[in-house]
Amino acid sequence: MLEPVTDTDGAPFWAYAARGELRVQACAGCGTLRFPPRPCCPRCRSFDTEWRLVSGRGRLWSYVVPHPPLLADYAAVAPYNVVLVELEDAPGIRLVGNVVTRAGAPLDSVPPGRVRIGARVQAVFDGSGLPAWVLERS
Repeated sequence: MLEPVTDTDGAPFWAYAARGELRVQACAGCGTLRFPPRPCCPRCRSFDTEWRLVSGRGRLWSYVVPHPPLLADYAAVAPYNVVLVELEDAPGIRLVGNVVTRAGAPLDSVPPGRVRIGARVQAVFDGSGLPAWVLERS
């Protein structure tokens, strides 16, 4: 499976995720949330940052189901979903991941037909540092 590539700006995101926390970079000057992490605020140009804990709740903004997979290592779990989730308490912040049945479940654990734009999801972590998403029951 893929490992995250970290840089100075994004390293805190992955460190928090490895602890099971979903945090988003914010400008310490004006409070603007931003993702992906970067050194300078696009709104006020401040270089002062902080990391805010968010709930991990969101809605599916978009998704794809690769057929066949683009990476050979994923062939055994195709078809699987790749989703873009907009965070509920950080509008405009969208994270990529997969919808799974539970933390640590395989990528193909949710049938593609169950994935719908607008579905409510919650972030889950399995200790790998990669957030995944589970469908909220409605």
